[in-house]
Amino acid sequence: MPVCFVLLGETLYHAIDAKPKATGPRRLRRVRNVRANPVAALLVDHYVEDWRRLWYALFSGRARVIEQGPEQQRAIAALRRKYLQYRTTLPLRSDALVIAIDVRRLSHWQASSPARRRADRSGRPA
Repeated sequence: MPVCFVLLGETLYHAIDAKPKATGPRRLRRVRNVRANPVAALLVDHYVEDWRRLWYALFSGRARVIEQGPEQQRAIAALRRKYLQYRTTLPLRSDALVIAIDVRRLSHWQASSPARRRADRSGRPA
């Protein structure tokens, strides 16, 4: 599922925002899943029609739900700084649940640049 996230140090955070949901924040499937099995991953990708410019980063680690405290408040403040919507049209509540992923592994990939591919084929830079 798409999320708005922020990376602070080696921990990724995303919050349960105030958009209408079918159930309360603590009963959401993603929250229940984290509590039942903390093994988690977040895929960040960049898609453009020019496939030579594609890339992704896969962050894997242990997830946890943070309901209150200094870490939760730091995450909410960072999310508000990063996303204008969290300050204006859809304010992020100060008591929002936060899901943290303590990153233990990073995998990444990017498409090669056209100049690099030409150099690889001819043995010299284009």
